[in-house]
Formats: sequence, C-alpha cells, structure tokens
Amino acid sequence: MEFSHKKIEKKWQKFWEEKKIFKTKNDSQKKQYILDMFPYPSGSGLHVGHPKGYTASDVLSRFRRMQGYDVLHPIGWDAFGLPAEQYALKTNNDPTEFTNKNIDVFKKQIKSLGFSYDWDKELSTAHPNFYKITQWIFQQIYKKGLASIEMVNVNWCPNLGTVLSNEEVEVNSDGLMVSRDFGGHPVEKKPLRQWVLKITNYADKLLSGIESLDWKNSLKDLQKNWIGKSNGMVIKFKVDKLEAFIDVYTTRPDTIFGATYLVLAPEHIAVNMVTVKEKRNEVDKYVEISKKKTDIDRQDDSKEKTGVWTGAYAINPLNNEKIKIFVADYVLADYALGAIMAVPAHDPRDWEFATKYGLEKKFVLDTKNKSKPFVGDSRYINSNFLNNLNKEGAIKKISEHLVNNKIGYAKINYKIRDWVFSRQRYYGEPFPLYFSEDGKDVFLLDENELPLLLPKLKNIKPSGNGESPLANSSKWVNFEKNGKKYKRDTNTMPQWAGSCWYYLAYILAESPNNFVDIKSKKAKELFKKWLPVDVYIGGQEHAVGHLIYSRFWHKVLYDIGIVPNEEPYIKLINQGMIQDEKGQKMSKSKGNVINPDDIIQSHGADSLRLYIMFMVPIESSAQWNYKTLDSSRNWLDRVYRMFRTIGVTEDNDGIYDFAYNQTVKNVTNMLESCHFNTPISQLMQFVNEIYKIKKPLFKQYALNFIKMLSIYAPHLGEELWEMYSNNNESVYIQEWPAYDEKKLIVNTTTVAIQINGKLRATIETDKGINDKLLTELSTNLLKQKNYLHYDKIKKVIIIKDKIINFVV
Repeated sequence: MEFSHKKIEKKWQKFWEEKKIFKTKNDSQKKQYILDMFPYPSGSGLHVGHPKGYTASDVLSRFRRMQGYDVLHPIGWDAFGLPAEQYALKTNNDPTEFTNKNIDVFKKQIKSLGFSYDWDKELSTAHPNFYKITQWIFQQIYKKGLASIEMVNVNWCPNLGTVLSNEEVEVNSDGLMVSRDFGGHPVEKKPLRQWVLKITNYADKLLSGIESLDWKNSLKDLQKNWIGKSNGMVIKFKVDKLEAFIDVYTTRPDTIFGATYLVLAPEHIAVNMVTVKEKRNEVDKYVEISKKKTDIDRQDDSKEKTGVWTGAYAINPLNNEKIKIFVADYVLADYALGAIMAVPAHDPRDWEFATKYGLEKKFVLDTKNKSKPFVGDSRYINSNFLNNLNKEGAIKKISEHLVNNKIGYAKINYKIRDWVFSRQRYYGEPFPLYFSEDGKDVFLLDENELPLLLPKLKNIKPSGNGESPLANSSKWVNFEKNGKKYKRDTNTMPQWAGSCWYYLAYILAESPNNFVDIKSKKAKELFKKWLPVDVYIGGQEHAVGHLIYSRFWHKVLYDIGIVPNEEPYIKLINQGMIQDEKGQKMSKSKGNVINPDDIIQSHGADSLRLYIMFMVPIESSAQWNYKTLDSSRNWLDRVYRMFRTIGVTEDNDGIYDFAYNQTVKNVTNMLESCHFNTPISQLMQFVNEIYKIKKPLFKQYALNFIKMLSIYAPHLGEELWEMYSNNNESVYIQEWPAYDEKKLIVNTTTVAIQINGKLRATIETDKGINDKLLTELSTNLLKQKNYLHYDKIKKVIIIKDKIINFVV
C-alpha cells in the first residue's frame, strides 16, 4: 500500500501558502532565528546537493515551532554579481531580467521541496529598497574613517574588464592566473585606484570575538589564521652603497645573527631602487611573471621557490655583514612590509631557497642535525651577546638592543588585508557619493537621495579604460548641483556587500523587499528580539571571506548603535557536499548534475528530504545513491501501510510505552544537538517495533509519531495528521511530544535458564521476582520443552535477575 506523493504535495503546499502557516510570529518569549546562506540564482537552477543545508534548517525550524518558539526562517536572493552580467553580455539581455527569471525558477523548485520559509520576508540584494540600505551602511563606514580610496595591487582581468577577488581566480596548468568561472581569461596583478575598507582596524575585535562563538574549532582556526595576528619587530637594514634603508618585519628578531640574505616582494617599492643596471632586465622579467600568479599560488609550499638577485647588498645592523638582496614571489607585498630577513638554518622556506641558490645557512640555535632547518628551541650560538640565552630572554634582549640603538621597533602585524571594495562592473550597487570635477573631494549623497539607482544601459560592455561600464553613460556620471559640476563613481560594490547584512534585512522585512527604517525605534526593537542568529547553515567555502566581512560590518553597526550585540551568528553548521555516484563534485560542465525536479517527480519531495538527511551527518560529504533513495521511499510507504493496516486504538495497554517514550526522548535530544540523521534511525526502530508486535498503536502515541515524522516528511505528515487527528489544523500548530521518564524505567528482565550450566531457555520476568516463583515458572517451561523432571533436580542455583541453573 503506497501513498500518492503527487497528489498530497500540491495539496499541502497550497494549504501552507493560503493559511500562511509559516509566517513569523511574535507570540513567545522564546525565539529561534534559523538562517540559510542565501542562494545565488544561477541559470542552471538547483541540483540535489543544494537542498541539503536547506532541509536541515527546515527540520530544525519545524521542530522549534512545535516547541513553542517564535521562529524566523527566511529566504532571499544574492542577486547582484558578475555571472548575470557576463550572461547578459553574451546574449544581449538585461541582467536584471535574467536574474529575475532565475529567481522564479529557484523559487518554484524550493517551494516544491516543501520548505517552511516565511515568503513575506523574501528579499533580493538587487532590489533598490535593499541596496538603499546597503548604500546607507557604506556611508556610515565611510563616516567612521573606515573607507578610503587607495592605489592597490589587484587581480585585473582585461577580457572581463574588472577586478576579481582571490576566490574568483585560479592557476591553470601553465601556472598562470586565470578567471575561475568566467571562461578562464588571463588575470594579472595591476595597481588601480580602488575603494578600500579598513577591516584591519577591526582585526583585534574580530579575533577576540571568535571565542564566544559555537563554531567548530577547525572553522575558528581558519578565521584566526586569516586574521593572523603576530607580535614582532621592524628592523632597518641599510642598503650598501646607497643612502637608503629597507625595513623588514620579523617575529624572530632573536635569529638576526643567522640572517644570510634579504628578500623583497616583486611589488616592493624598493625593487627598482636597489636593482643594479646589469640585473635590470632579469629582475623586470621576473616581476612581470610574478604578476600572473595568485597570492595563494605564491604561498604554496609544495611548489619550488624562485627568485632573482638584484645585484645589491644590505648590511646586517648587528654584525655589519653584507648579505644579498633578492626578489622572490614567496614574499607578498601586502603582508607585513613586503620584505623579510631570511634565516635559512631555521626556516623551511628560506632553507629551500638558500639550497637552490647556494646561499649560506648559519645556525644560531644549537642542534646536532645540520642537514635540515632547525625550528625548535635550544641555546643560542654564533649570536654574540645572545649566546646561551633561552628564547624568551633572547627576544627580550635583542628587542631592547634594537630599540635603544634606533635600528628597530616593536610592531603588531596581521595577515588580514584591508578589503578592496571596488568592482569595475555594471551589475552591482553604485557608490552613494560623488566627486568634485577634479576628483579630489568626496561628497556623500544626502539620505533622502538614496538609493542611487543604476542607470538603464543598453551597452554594459567593459569601458576599456579600467572603469566599469557605467563610464559609458556620461549623462549619469557627469551632473551639476547648485551650479557646480560633479562626477559619480563609475565603480560598483562587490557581490559581498549585500551578503554582509542580509540577515538584518530579513528582520526588517514587512513584506517582500519592503523594510523598516534601519535607524528607527521599531528596528531596534526587532533587532533586540531576533539577534543574534541562533543557527546559520551554509557551505564551508564561506568560512573566511563572507563570514569575516559580515562580522566586520556587524561590529561597525554595533559601534554606531544600530544592533544590540557584537556578533551576528552564534552557531554555525557547514553542510557537506553531495557528490555524484562516482564521488565527483556535481557541475553543469561535467554533465553529472542530478535535478531535484526529476527526483520529486519519481520519488516525491519527502523521499528526497528524508534521503539527504539520513545518508550521513550534516557536516559530512557523501555520494549519491539511487538504491538508498529507493529505500527512503520504501520506508515512507511502510509507515503509511503501518497506519492503514496495523491501525490506531483509543486504548493504551502499555505495550508500546517504553519504545515510544524512548523514541521521543532520543529524537528530541538529537535534534537539540543539531543531529539530523540519527533521529530518523530512532523513528525507524520504533516502526520496526510496531511491525514486530503487530498491535494497534495507542492514538496519542500515533499522533506524536506523526509530529516527529512531519519535520522530515512534511507532506505525508500533514496527510496522516488529517486522517487521524480529527481536527482541521496543521500539524505544525501542535505541540512537540513530551516523554514520560517513569515509563523509561525497564521493570522486566530476561533470565537465562540452564541445566548443569548449559543454556536451555530464557524467560522474561519482573525484576526482583522471588526465587520460589522463578523456580516454578522455569521448571514448567523446561517440562514443556521435555528438558526436565522434578524428581531429577538435585540443586537450584539462582543469580538474581540473570540466571537460574538446575543441577541434575
């Protein structure tokens, strides 16, 4: 006996929408803000890997609603971005129209999976009402002195005509930088005038806030390493034969007596100054090659180190030794000062470089094995006044010496870099400001002038001069105000901008893309109610970029009194990937994408939801398997048959008391811990117990089982609830089942019955049964089995509640 998924899915989806079952309420003191990382609506739609995180958040949201929480569970669209712009360029379509069509497809697919989103909270980052607030937040960041225009080295893609983030760039098989997702176009390092957000000013706040978060330690470590705080010294090295110094940053000034060469990043301003005439061509060529490598590639320790000697020398300020100055791309210009003193005897990267170029390796920490770099601690040697000191003493003494002799000073350094915030694209948020005609002065738009809308352009091709396509619209760029001429910024904001604060927009949304004023008293009350996000679910690919940037914006908003707490997301869950049947990542280019529409058609949405939750823990990756999908559908049919054939009774004879209460307790505790696969196992065990006993299920137990089932299989859950509850209300308006601890106490035990120590039978009895009754029951059972006669018993040995042994 099977149920018709096609019949019940449309029925209940229509019911939920018409009755607004999942509308956000404000009835309870308890709240749960359960958030998905919102999707970018690409042209290819969803594949079966996408709903994994959405299903987990949906299960949790349904669970919390039935526990009496006010639940905010919204969805929206990360709608700006380069993919839509590139598609529009290829097809001569408007990127807005293209994106809106994609949103319609995504929305239809998401609704078909029965997710319990509050669609009144729907938003799009490309809607003017949304990016009006994005622009306002940028203005506040600017007012705090955290946004400035600077000349910075960026990943420039000439073919795309825009700057790309590090995440949008990869290295091809020839070792060259190319665009990751947009045709593999060449990318190079290029200095451009860009807006930069000074996220480094918040490095300490971002670092200290990590400890308060309920995130995996591995994820916390990724953020800590991205921020990369270190305490060190800046040391001045004089350039030989020049009246110039090179400042280097080091966390180990105590090893300075072991420095045998200096390294400059290819982009370092001193490269041209120190390079001698004979080395000019070689150095220039090396610098050009370095521009075509990503920072990630340059920092990859598995790749061979390369470099070029500039022909120049520096003077070690501690021993006056001349050491060569190299240019090498394993040093980055925007980390520390873009220059290092190399101590190859005690650093693996420097050892590899020194080995390749035949440079001296001078040990200043004692070690017996001088065939490899020593990175441990030991007594100092070959270090003048530091000899025989320990590490702590040596660092203190050399630091004092450098400061006292004015050749060094203490510095705290961070790996995190200020955020390059400009993109040379059309389809993004315009900057809410304008410049004087000579470009020297910046003026913010008045608040009543927001949003600054994107102009409608027929030509959105790159301008060709390093500016965005907006530069093609001179009418939009150049304007007059109060008789003076001004220019708008032709850059737009990166796609990250909208995703930095969208979780706040959901709170402010009163209807799709209509928001409460973020500065208002009502907004403050809403933020106080709903913040922080209780559970945030999304991919680990956003572990640093999006999460760091979003935390930065939130902390700025906290500092100006907009939000009441310092962190946006308390608990974070990264869902694992669903791979194809061969274990490969699904992608349209590989032709291995499985469309959820097809699975919903063949197996039903509930089967797909159950399968992707049951296959592995939420954080693990797994291969798609059609046989297991079939098993999920078969189990749902088995549940339906159980109700229709074994049935339900108004009387409770207690036979299911233990199994039922144990199921409720375990499912509840597992969901509280955000374990999504193991509760399904508990439900399966309970169903097995019912089929084993084959007696009708007590109605109250049956209804509560339906509640637990419904968070995974909502359509079947609603159908069974309608059939057996005798009311017309949704199952999701009901209370989550409670369990009775008293009925979890097992009062029976199984006793082994032996004859001369050999097991002959078992008997289930009440715990603590008296010896006389146990003996009587056991002998009767053995007699029935023709094992025993009373006249043969010599002795009876009883181990309480475990064994009865007849000696014959």
